[in-house]
Amino acid sequence: METLEIIKIGGKIISDDQLLQTFISSFSQIKGAKILVHGGGRAATELSAILGIKTKMMHGRRVTDKETLRVATMVYAGLINKSIVAKLQAQSCQAIGLSGADGNLIQSHKREVTDIDYGYVGDIDQVNDSLLLSLIQDAYTPVICPLTHDSRGQLLNTNADTIAAKLTQAMSKHYEVRLKYCFEYNGVLKDLEDQSSILSTVSSADIKTYIKDGTFANGMIPKAENAFHALQHGASQVNICGIEHVHEANPGTQFII
Repeated sequence: METLEIIKIGGKIISDDQLLQTFISSFSQIKGAKILVHGGGRAATELSAILGIKTKMMHGRRVTDKETLRVATMVYAGLINKSIVAKLQAQSCQAIGLSGADGNLIQSHKREVTDIDYGYVGDIDQVNDSLLLSLIQDAYTPVICPLTHDSRGQLLNTNADTIAAKLTQAMSKHYEVRLKYCFEYNGVLKDLEDQSSILSTVSSADIKTYIKDGTFANGMIPKAENAFHALQHGASQVNICGIEHVHEANPGTQFII
């Protein structure tokens, strides 16, 4: 079965032009089928601050009111998505930018209110894998931003790590899928002050310990949850790695069941 690489980026990589260009160069070296999923929370936070809109986070996830959703749409589907697509074209990578609403790519529903009201945040119901398959077979590289829709005209902010995991699950019917969460460190660090303290593997049995001791905190917690979800639902391999190594076969930290 042919291999498909699904890569997710976010955080500092998107906000730093030099880091983003380094990533683009590495990503462009991946041969064959690939999909790029991006976040952009830092850029959304920066624009929100300029506009006087307060950013609220709960358990590493953004609370999205109407004004925050407007900012997210402008930043994610506009500035970031099209900037990445343009940079990939410069590397002769035939990229096409998409949100979950385009081509009915990702349908979701507004998250139910329990102890926390996350606002206009989407939980994914369905992925249009046929559309992705057609684009990839036509030699396009989909670049997907973290917005989905509810099929009734409402856009929803959706965690990019979750989108990457759900895409992995959907596309595993067609490919051997390798999922990589790429960020500014070369893997999961046991000690953030020590760049050499990379964990070579993280198992599901390790997670509670790593959350308790702070190795996994804030946005790393949903990232780990989605990594294991992907492994349990079709991924052949899941890694967290650095920007210069995304084209390698087994970079950084590998998640294992």
